[in-house]
Amino acid sequence: MLTVAEAQSRVHDLVTSATRAGADAADVLYVCNESTSVSVRLGDLEDVERSEGETIGLRLFVGSRSASVSSSDLSRDALSTLVERAVAMAREAPEDRFSGLAPADRLLAGAALDLDGDDGAAVAPEDLRARALVAEQAARGVAGVTNSEGASASAGRTIIALATSHGFAGGYATSGHGCSASVIAGEGAGMQRDYAYRSARHLADLEAAETIGRRAGERAVARLNPAKLSSGTMPILFDPRVGASLLGHFSGAITGSSIARRTSFLLEMLGKQVFAKGVSIVDDPLRPRGLGSKPFDGEGLPTARRELVADGVLTGWLLDSASARQLGLAPTGNAQRGIGGPPGAGTTNFYLAPGTLAPAELMADVKRGLFVTELIGHGVNPVTGDYSRGAAGFLIEDGEIAASVAEITIAGNLRDMFAAIVPANDLRFERATDVPTLRIDGMTVAGA
Repeated sequence: MLTVAEAQSRVHDLVTSATRAGADAADVLYVCNESTSVSVRLGDLEDVERSEGETIGLRLFVGSRSASVSSSDLSRDALSTLVERAVAMAREAPEDRFSGLAPADRLLAGAALDLDGDDGAAVAPEDLRARALVAEQAARGVAGVTNSEGASASAGRTIIALATSHGFAGGYATSGHGCSASVIAGEGAGMQRDYAYRSARHLADLEAAETIGRRAGERAVARLNPAKLSSGTMPILFDPRVGASLLGHFSGAITGSSIARRTSFLLEMLGKQVFAKGVSIVDDPLRPRGLGSKPFDGEGLPTARRELVADGVLTGWLLDSASARQLGLAPTGNAQRGIGGPPGAGTTNFYLAPGTLAPAELMADVKRGLFVTELIGHGVNPVTGDYSRGAAGFLIEDGEIAASVAEITIAGNLRDMFAAIVPANDLRFERATDVPTLRIDGMTVAGA
C-alpha cells in the first residue's frame, strides 16, 4: 500500500501525462483498499478474507468532450496506454457544455484538515476471530436463541488521493473496524432472525463485541410469536436503524442531478417548509473520526458543515460542479465519485438533530400504533414521493411496546411524512447517516 504522499505523487504524474498528451484539462483519483474479515458460525471458523487492491481513475477533457477510464495496473506502460485511450475516447465523445473541472477559485487551498480518520492500528486475524467468537457467543447465550447465521469482525484501511490539472492535489487515509452478529430464535415455522452490527474509524471507538452480540440475540427473541395486525391509519415510530432510510430518500431528492432533471418530489420546495418547525438536518463532513468525514470532496473543493434543513425549511441542494452549472448555481463541496465516471453529489455525516422527548415520552399518548424495526423492499417513487414498504416491528398499545408484528406494509407520501416527523432525543452517531427515533402520525398500515 502506498503512503498518502506517494499516492499524491502518482496522481500528479498522471495528470501531467494527460495534459502532455493533448488533454485540455484532467483530474485523477487514486484509491487503495486493504481489508481483513473473519467469520465464524456455531463457534467454528467459517471464513477468512483478505483483500488489497489499488485502482486509478483518469477523467480528461478535450474542449467540452470528456472521457473517463480506470486501471488496476499502475505500471508505466499501462498508464501510458490509459492516457492514449482516454484522449482518443474524448475526441469521439459528444459535447457537454456543463462538464468540466470544478471552478479553480473554489478549490481547497493549503493543507487538508486532519480529521483523525486513521488510527494506524494493525489488527491480526486471530484478534478478529476472537472478537467474532465473543459476539456470537453472547448472541447464542440469550435465552430463546436456537441457531446462528454467524458473526464477523473486520479491519481495513483506505488511501485516497486526488489531483487536478488546474492546481489541486490532496490525499488522506482512513481506517475502519466492524463487528456483527446474526442469530435465529425459536423453532420450526415460528423462527425469527435478527442482527446487530457496529462500525468505527478507530478500534477504540468500536462497541464491545459482547454488547453487539447480546443485542442481536435479544432482538431475535423479541420478534417471536408475532401478532396479527388489522389494517388502518395509525402513528408509526421508526427505530433509528431503519429511520435513517427516510433521510436517504430526502438526500436523494435534493441532489443536483435530480433537480436538474426535474425528477425530484421536492423540486419546487427550496426555501419552503418541508419538515415541521424545529426540525434540523445537517451534513457535517468535518466531524473527527466520522464514518463519512472527508477534508475535500470528489472534485477538490473544501468540505464544510451545512444545515440543509433549518427550522423545517429546506435551505439548499447538494451540488457537484456539473449539476451546479445546469442550475446556474455554485457547487457546494458535496461531489462524490468513484474511480470510473464523472462525480455526482451526496452526503457525508448526515443526521437529523434530536428533539426534546425520550422515545418513551414520544409514544406515551399512542393508543394503538406501530414501532418499526425492519423495512423490506424498495417501493419508493422518487418523482412523486409515494412510499410503500414491507415492515416488521412491534405493536404500541396504550403507550407501551407490546407484541411483535410481521408481514405488514406501511404506506404514505414522503412529503406528508416529512411534514409530520417528530424526532426523539436519542440520536447517536453510529453510521454515516443517523437519526433519532422518529414518530410519524397518519400513515397507512396494511396488516393480515
